[in-house]
Amino acid sequence: MRRIHLLIGLAATIAFVLTGQVMSHHHPKVAQLPAEFRLMYVSRHIYLLGAALVNTALGLYLRMQPAGWRRFLQQAGSLLILTSPLILLLAFFVEPEFGISGRGWRGYFGMITLFVGVMMHVVANVGSRGIDTTREHP
Repeated sequence: MRRIHLLIGLAATIAFVLTGQVMSHHHPKVAQLPAEFRLMYVSRHIYLLGAALVNTALGLYLRMQPAGWRRFLQQAGSLLILTSPLILLLAFFVEPEFGISGRGWRGYFGMITLFVGVMMHVVANVGSRGIDTTREHP
């Protein structure tokens, strides 16, 4: 699961850089768009970065729980977190044209999947192991 999170995290980071290029080469310039459209582009761009960073961090540090409900909760949370960047990338390309008053469900759904997935990981890990108070000496 760590490897998948890392791959998706790195791919989403690349997508973040590319969406930044899309905004910088947009015609008309994003800075010249009305504030509501500019806000939609920038917010979806930042949401994508958040999902990329969460996946990358899990790819580097995730420790799966032993079999049981905690592991199941982690796996379910990971599936939600893995889908989040894909949904948010779609939101970046589709939702800005709706403006703030539009009915874009993708950005909302992408952030909810990220939030619920992270909370599932939190619940799965709370109380699962004691705090390590030993010091590591080089």
